[in-house]
Amino acid sequence: MAFPGVYSFPYYKGDTFQFVIRPKNSDGSAFDLNDFDQARFTIATTRGAATSIAALATIDTSTDIVTCTITSSTGATLTAPQYVYDVEVTDTTTNPDIVYTLLTGVISVTDQVSGA
Repeated sequence: MAFPGVYSFPYYKGDTFQFVIRPKNSDGSAFDLNDFDQARFTIATTRGAATSIAALATIDTSTDIVTCTITSSTGATLTAPQYVYDVEVTDTTTNPDIVYTLLTGVISVTDQVSGA
């Protein structure tokens, strides 16, 4: 497994934005998400920031897909020019928890015209 991947994307303030992650093992096979019971999509102004924004992340263990969503209400709080983010999955049934960062990157925010 070669995590985290990097995906940077443009975001139009106030819109709903959704993407899926299909994590793979180093041999190209699907990374089994059955043991992971929590996904987090965290947005912040800088890496290591004291505060962050929690966006939506869900795990579909039947397809080994993580779906990440910036809702319009969360997106309305983002201001230009950019943010950073991480998407993590956690197995909380182990001691200690097993945590993998699947994806990281930069969100470039464009202010909207309506409601500006």
